[in-house]
Amino acid sequence: MENQQRKVRLGLVQTSCVSSTSENIQNHIRLIKQAAEDGANIVCLQELFTTVYFCNEHDESNFDYAEPIEGKLVETLKELAKELGIVLIAPFFEKRARGIYHNSLVVIDVDGHLLGTYRKMHIPDDPGFHEKYYFSPGDMDTGFPVFETEFGKMGALICWDQWYPEAARMMALQGAEIIFYPTAIGILKKESRKQKKKFKEAWIAIQRSHAIANGCFVAVANRVGKEGGNKFWGNSFVCGPFGEMIVQGGEKEEVIVTEIDLDDIESQRREWPFFRDRRIDAYQGILNRYIDDN
Repeated sequence: MENQQRKVRLGLVQTSCVSSTSENIQNHIRLIKQAAEDGANIVCLQELFTTVYFCNEHDESNFDYAEPIEGKLVETLKELAKELGIVLIAPFFEKRARGIYHNSLVVIDVDGHLLGTYRKMHIPDDPGFHEKYYFSPGDMDTGFPVFETEFGKMGALICWDQWYPEAARMMALQGAEIIFYPTAIGILKKESRKQKKKFKEAWIAIQRSHAIANGCFVAVANRVGKEGGNKFWGNSFVCGPFGEMIVQGGEKEEVIVTEIDLDDIESQRREWPFFRDRRIDAYQGILNRYIDDN
């Protein structure tokens, strides 16, 4: 889009969730409207925004939270995006078929049109984060899609995906100017403040490194509050293509809105031409699980 707007206002919603999905949805609608009133062109919600973070336990009844992409939730969000004239990134628990569930998101354009879906590719299984029990990983039906919106080309990955440089690179190679990471990350009760500081700094560092290595903007929306044995640390942020921190939230509910200039990407890529100097003839080993020395 040659006439595409280059200065874009991003909105990140970070909040806590309760057991009632209807309350969560209504609260997020309120916060989405607040972001739009503050001038946001693109609004990103946190991972699994309609529910509590139920993956801290194995409970078959939690599958009842899931709903299909063609369901009432997405229809409601399509109408809301059109009403507000925003691009909306909405992650939720998807029921794809009987016995097949995904940690997914939809991207909706300003006219209410559903641009597409992303299904979380990397699924963790750690204490307090038992996602393999609930979610099938995304497959190449959706892969790592990039969406051309009214406000630029963007991709969106989900939480555990944020630790994998390959995922960010795949999106950048398809032209993503902004990579969003809706997230639910924090610490467990048994973990100390020292561990929290170390984990949080690593979490910020890896995502800032994706921005630098790929010459793009990165925007992260993380939930807050205590849910079961998890305490989520918020700190949603936006960083620029040099990794510079543009804005960062705290650990309470808030709507973060900030302006970025997509033309900054060209400047960074001229000064640090990583894409020019990639040795695409030498990376075959990246497709192996591990390369033995023998």
